[in-house]
Amino acid sequence: MKVSRIKIVKRKYFTSPKGKVLKYISKKENYFKGFGEIYFNKINHKKTKGWILHKKNTCIFYCIVGDARFHFVDSFKKEKKITLNDKSHKIIIVPPKIWFSISSKAKHSIIGKLINFSHKDNEVLKSQKIKNYSIKN
Repeated sequence: MKVSRIKIVKRKYFTSPKGKVLKYISKKENYFKGFGEIYFNKINHKKTKGWILHKKNTCIFYCIVGDARFHFVDSFKKEKKITLNDKSHKIIIVPPKIWFSISSKAKHSIIGKLINFSHKDNEVLKSQKIKNYSIKN
């Protein structure tokens, strides 16, 4: 899969005197592939989680708190970097077979990740190093 297939989608939000409501996802969305599980990752400042590759799952990311940097690398050695923060109201849709890592530019960041199938250990690959990129924590 190519990193060029990663999509960034602006999400609608509604404001009221009490705060905002953000619509994260709807089953009516054309990129929604089904519901498996939702995870919340807390990432500390200047720390990185990754490298991770899902063989079959599509991942839909949203930054709930903080400021996070996503780094994607495909099998063709192409890369893409995307920053999301809790004010951007965007989601990132990542198809299967793309390596990713996430780091926090804030004191801590919390990332929501929806996957379309339930987690299975044999569906995920993890590594400290891919291509020329290493995770050092």
